[in-house]
Amino acid sequence: MRVSQVARSCLNTLRLNIRPAPMTRSHFTYYPTAVGPGDAKKMNMFTAINNAMDLALQEDSTALLFGEDVGFGGVFRCSVNLRDKYGKDRVFNSPLCEQGIAGFAIGVANAGATAIAEIQFADYIFPSFDQIVNEAAKYRYRSGGLFDCGSLTFRVPCGAVGHGALYHSQSPEAYFAHTPGLRVVVPRGPIKAKGLLLACIRDPNPCIVFEPKTLYRAAVEEVPTEYYTSELGKADILRKGKDVTLIGWGTQVHVLLEVAELAKEKHNIDCEVIDLVSILPWDTDTICNSAKKTGRVVIAHEAPFTQGFGSEIAAYIQDKCFLSLEAPVKRVTGWDTPFPHVFEPFYLPDKLRCLTAIKDIVNY
Repeated sequence: MRVSQVARSCLNTLRLNIRPAPMTRSHFTYYPTAVGPGDAKKMNMFTAINNAMDLALQEDSTALLFGEDVGFGGVFRCSVNLRDKYGKDRVFNSPLCEQGIAGFAIGVANAGATAIAEIQFADYIFPSFDQIVNEAAKYRYRSGGLFDCGSLTFRVPCGAVGHGALYHSQSPEAYFAHTPGLRVVVPRGPIKAKGLLLACIRDPNPCIVFEPKTLYRAAVEEVPTEYYTSELGKADILRKGKDVTLIGWGTQVHVLLEVAELAKEKHNIDCEVIDLVSILPWDTDTICNSAKKTGRVVIAHEAPFTQGFGSEIAAYIQDKCFLSLEAPVKRVTGWDTPFPHVFEPFYLPDKLRCLTAIKDIVNY
């Protein structure tokens, strides 16, 4: 009994004097986008996406919203309450079959209606790959313009989330960037997510919106309440600089914005930060103008190094801007391995890896 009491006393002492180290799953600091004058409401990213789909369903009576668990609100709650508002004939669950979701979406769009399809995770999109790249993307071309799959949008949660491991963390945008006929975009926050989604829904081409799922709740901005669209194919310069161009998309943009601050504070290096926004088509003019100005470029993305979309950007810059470069283009990316679970922090292109790349390229 006395031993037990002593043990409990020691344990209580430890509990009083030892505090767990602070922990976070996030590898970035979120930098919100400021909005101009007008009516706006504070929304996180999934709420802004819900608002965009609400407006789309309200404006277009042919619009259908569907996917796995979408009728219940979706696993990330992006479609919450929309079935109650618009009915189960317009907002509904699909079978657990991504190939079927894509095939049905193609049929809906080809028949003249508007299809908004959710693939629950980007990692699950591969069974629908043939339908998207061989049917949707080529429909207009193979029919000589008689038919098309415009008004077809795929919403696809993607990227690292802190605990997703190999089947819930991938960033497969580069696979689809190789397919003429598609549009591929990645928002960095709520304002951009709403504008890009509404632009894709209106666009006459099949579109894929890759939504970084770690931003669904982490990203909060004052979002305009009216219907608006963001330009597809246009990059955003988020911070002007003269020494190094930093290029990213999605969550990685926020990593680069923090890195730019660190580079200025610690090394007096003035970085220009560009959110590519649109993967296909991408804004070659904005990228090349910045590369020619700074002479140094660092590209960062979560997808693996080999054949990541940064490869295309780097090749294009070195082809078009070669005589203006002070150093070879550098890439900071995920590794050429399956996406890990407990080793996720070592896989991601975090601020320390990006800052090292900036120092290396300046000292080249």
